[in-house]
Amino acid sequence: MFNQLNKCHNTKDFRKLAQKRIPSPIFHYLDGGADDETTLARNTDSFETCDLVPNVLKGVETIDTSVSVMGRTINTPLFFSPTALQRLFHHQGERAVARAAEKFGTFCGISSLATVSIEEIAKNYSSPKMFQLYVHKDKGLNNSMIEKCLEHDFDALAVTVDTIVAGNRERDFYTGFTTPPKLTPKSMLSFATHPNWTTNYLFREKFELPQLKNHVKEGTDVKVSIGEYFTSLIDQDMNWDTINDISKKWGKELCIKGIMSVEDAKRSVDIGATAIMVSNHGGRQLDGSRAPFDQLSEIVDAVGDKVDVICDGGIRRGTHVLKALSVGAKACSGGRMYLYALAAGGEQGVERAMQLMQDEIQRGMKLMGCNTVSELGRNNLRYR
Repeated sequence: MFNQLNKCHNTKDFRKLAQKRIPSPIFHYLDGGADDETTLARNTDSFETCDLVPNVLKGVETIDTSVSVMGRTINTPLFFSPTALQRLFHHQGERAVARAAEKFGTFCGISSLATVSIEEIAKNYSSPKMFQLYVHKDKGLNNSMIEKCLEHDFDALAVTVDTIVAGNRERDFYTGFTTPPKLTPKSMLSFATHPNWTTNYLFREKFELPQLKNHVKEGTDVKVSIGEYFTSLIDQDMNWDTINDISKKWGKELCIKGIMSVEDAKRSVDIGATAIMVSNHGGRQLDGSRAPFDQLSEIVDAVGDKVDVICDGGIRRGTHVLKALSVGAKACSGGRMYLYALAAGGEQGVERAMQLMQDEIQRGMKLMGCNTVSELGRNNLRYR
């Protein structure tokens, strides 16, 4: 396995290996977006609308890639965005990602729909920790998750606000993807031809969603699509008052995940958020919406001096991170950039993917003539 990982030099390589390693319904759930997947493609393509302008002869033998975000200093300006269902991609799941975050000194995040518990992540891993809260109709469930994160000293709470209903993820309709996975005539051959994944899934610890299992059966005991889950269980009446109440309960670093407009960025500041993730949920919700990088400059101009602005989505290269930081983001985060690697090779895959990204960031900073992240600015960019 390591030899194959060693041949992966970028996100595209990890994606190809992931497609070989995991059954088709699982891969397409990870890989796909909404509708025509226009926004999914745009999230990465948007970084090609501008070019970096380097300076030379700056003495860059020693550089510092650390940044301060959400109350913590992290060693690299890139962190692992919280994502759901990670043990579907590899049996190590969130444990592999938390271990990699620990190694690189950056944030890891776990989701309300995580496959490892808040308690376990808190007990076993020392990296900065973010919890992604999906606001459910069941207020007892919401309070339980917030209270557990407070009890176990998570650093930041990220409230996801762009999943009032599920996006139209047509690939999942074709493959019959559900959580937990179910056998169908279409999927049976794919599970049978991926025996390593299937054996790990069947004979290791039971697949479950520990944050949810004592409150809802869907996703652990009852097989549902992600669309069915969001539409039936997520609170569609969620509004700014809901977020304000959560802010008061939490009382620590609060990040609003899924902000795409200046108006919403300003409202986030008004209700006490300390960070926002400029994000369209990886192109999985509203197809045809703008890419985070396209929206970044106007949001930074409006609130960048009041709140940590994080660019989330489409990150595939270290130069993408440098461009977002040059616009004014405090840090970047991504999901697929490490989930492909998780599916391809577990902890070793995630660590290799992050090492490659960190190498690209460091190399790019030196070629830009920057000793610290703070030296990056819009004077480094030219738009086409």
